[in-house]
Amino acid sequence: MDVVKAVETYVTKVVSVPSAIKVLLLDSHTTPIVSLASTQSTLLSHQVYLTDKVDNPRRERMPHLKCVCFLQPSEESLSALEAELAEPKYGEYYLYFSNILSKPAIERLADVDEYEVVREVQEYFADYAPLLPSLFSLNHTPSAAKPLFANSPQSWDPRALERAVQGITAVLLSLKKKPVIRYEKMSHMAKKLGGEIQHRIHSESTLFDFRMTQIPPLLLILDRRNDPVTPLLSQWTYQAMVHELIGIQNGRVDLSNAPDNQPELREITLTTSTDPFFQSHSLATFGDLGSSLKSYVQTYQSKSLAHSPSAINSISDMKRFVEEYPEFRKLGGNVSKHVALVGELSRLVDRDKLLEVGEVEQGLATSSGADLKAGFFSVEAFIRNPSITPQYKLRLVALFALRYQKSKAADIANLINLMLQNGVTREDARLVYVLLNIAGSDQRQDDLFSSDTLLAKGFSALKGLKGVENVYTQHAPRLSQTIENLLKGRLKDTNYPFVENPGPNSTLQRPQDIIIFMIGGTTYEEARVVSLLNQDLAAGTGQLGSSAGTRILLGGTTVHNSSSFLDMIRIAAVSFPMSVYDPPPEAPPTAPALNLQLGNVNVSLGGPGGSGVYRTSGKAAGVQADGIRDGVRTFMGKVKEGVDRIGLP
Repeated sequence: MDVVKAVETYVTKVVSVPSAIKVLLLDSHTTPIVSLASTQSTLLSHQVYLTDKVDNPRRERMPHLKCVCFLQPSEESLSALEAELAEPKYGEYYLYFSNILSKPAIERLADVDEYEVVREVQEYFADYAPLLPSLFSLNHTPSAAKPLFANSPQSWDPRALERAVQGITAVLLSLKKKPVIRYEKMSHMAKKLGGEIQHRIHSESTLFDFRMTQIPPLLLILDRRNDPVTPLLSQWTYQAMVHELIGIQNGRVDLSNAPDNQPELREITLTTSTDPFFQSHSLATFGDLGSSLKSYVQTYQSKSLAHSPSAINSISDMKRFVEEYPEFRKLGGNVSKHVALVGELSRLVDRDKLLEVGEVEQGLATSSGADLKAGFFSVEAFIRNPSITPQYKLRLVALFALRYQKSKAADIANLINLMLQNGVTREDARLVYVLLNIAGSDQRQDDLFSSDTLLAKGFSALKGLKGVENVYTQHAPRLSQTIENLLKGRLKDTNYPFVENPGPNSTLQRPQDIIIFMIGGTTYEEARVVSLLNQDLAAGTGQLGSSAGTRILLGGTTVHNSSSFLDMIRIAAVSFPMSVYDPPPEAPPTAPALNLQLGNVNVSLGGPGGSGVYRTSGKAAGVQADGIRDGVRTFMGKVKEGVDRIGLP
């Protein structure tokens, strides 16, 4: 279930035929897919000497060359290909499509091929972006031109629905999986998507004629609206931090805004398949990353000494130098890249006061935020602080509103008004109510801040007494609990029904292959959960040892950071009724509550503050948070000093 290898295999097949000098024509959809799955040197090794867009009218006629086309079977690409075949610029054409090509489309191409230059037509199901071995994206970042929703949070834009069906179908076909399908009951969009995929599997039964397994694979369709908290949080692991603070677009990172950066590092490539250091440390916390980067630099420095002129004293030394120099240069470029990237992350963390902001975010997102007064006053203080940028003020208020929607409507309104007085625009401030109306407690299937039963609440709350290793990484995405329930056979079919009845005891079966798709986009924090879980399952270690051998794949319409998530909410609201900007209805203030006092620790189950564990005296908790914060600050200072000192040629 490695999507990177699956797409790499398809791309290799595309460029291997014919065995001659050739041109590769792509469209706007397949270009990033090929760039993620292949490199320029790999293409050259298969005699691809020119890569261009199929809709580029300025290409020269080169009839002595053969042409390979790898295109999405969309109307735009088919029209561009028709125009190409009507006036062919190359001697032969080999046509490969990234998804199922309909019979009418084949007939269109046959009609226009008057010069009989087409030699081959094939389908290679690489219609998605393979970001990690266990993560894929459909690269559908919602915009005004390409929205995700129609006129309500429960309805698909027809084009977005068809794109999702095509993308997931391609994933299934590329991995040779014919799954049973489950979905989140609260999501009409998930139900609709599941039904359409099931229909596509039935209508293309010949393509899905794979070898049956004892327990069929599972496709689980989730909705981003059931966990709006995860994409709003600051991130503290390498890959997730880069995407949150700078942005990763199809394996590329734009560092043009980084001050004092070298020209060759204005845009860098950052993929696990081409970068061994990133492959080893993409999931590492920022604290661990510092020591790893230091070791990496020291390795380069030791090799640099070995390649200095004073170390070349014989013919054998010269031979060794010539053989090792290309790899040495590559290592030097990679070291420079990661030093520049970590230096920029350090600068942004310091500039935006993210250590302080991150601590409050984690408190609001976890049981440590059950102290309502402390949470309110912390958020209020940050809103008044002129050194905190408006985007972080908005995120803090959004997190506060999601947590206390049903108990503190007046405080939410006060914080929104305070934002308006402290640099946040009206357009942004009203997104708080939009978020509550789209993904608030009335819209969610699960309670993000407590569990369903009193017993579960007590267990969850008491579990918090053990403390956490790092105040900045306390939060666990809702997805982790969903996967755990699934692997333990506890995912209820009342909450996660099947599209088609799979038979008795189906919920107790533990599938070996699980594909999870998140409507509305997933995150790198969730991808990290899946990657680490796959490592444990492959090794047969951890609490889920009984599920050893299970493989999990995560995908989404896109991969969000906080900015893209809020942009999606902003764009969607324009198409919804105006009431989406109004405060949602309040909950009755008579919810039952149970509070236990255990020494200086209060265990709260229900009630206005939410469920959780917090100290009645803030001293000890404050000491822990201060210690961690000071430790991280010290580390950040050391990283910055190291970055400043390192001089790489």
